[in-house]
Amino acid sequence: MAITACPSCSKPISDKAKSCSHCEFNIGNATLEDMERKAKFARYQAMQKLQNQSMIAILMFIIGFGLIYWGGSEPGEIQYNLSIATTIVGFVWYTVNRVRLALGKRK
Repeated sequence: MAITACPSCSKPISDKAKSCSHCEFNIGNATLEDMERKAKFARYQAMQKLQNQSMIAILMFIIGFGLIYWGGSEPGEIQYNLSIATTIVGFVWYTVNRVRLALGKRK
């Protein structure tokens, strides 16, 4: 008995299992085409999540950047420091997500 990845959720399951204990995908009656389709759909959903996170990161960056210049606070104030932190977090988060998307597309 070997451990394989579920074609639907990619979690480890037994190769003798008729259905996945995590997502209830019926492996016993599934054809190879069904499994491939399910795996592609799971990969598509993962990529969509990363793209949504990238959009949120861009919005954080823009909001932080806007508050720095149009927020009316002076350097050293708490609002100014929060604006700087929001801008940096948004930029770093966006960069990390873009790298993850690029690596995900290579697979």
